[in-house]
Amino acid sequence: MASTDTFDTIKKFAEKNNATFPILSDADKKAAKAYKVLMAGLFASRTTFIIKPDGTIAHIEKKVNPLNAGKQLIEILDKLM
Repeated sequence: MASTDTFDTIKKFAEKNNATFPILSDADKKAAKAYKVLMAGLFASRTTFIIKPDGTIAHIEKKVNPLNAGKQLIEILDKLM
């Protein structure tokens, strides 16, 4: 998971929510710009990219709902396998 928030903001969020996975900071928005998900120049849209081991993108999901994103991800991976 990545966010355009600063490292300090992400750290506070992760601690508050007991995150059990890494959250990367893209505060300079370079990755968001490269993947064309930057909205209004301020923040990244919620988008899931499935990237193959060779670095190519296998799937892009632009309709990500944070309430069911895990289930949605499993369904996408099942279809790709």
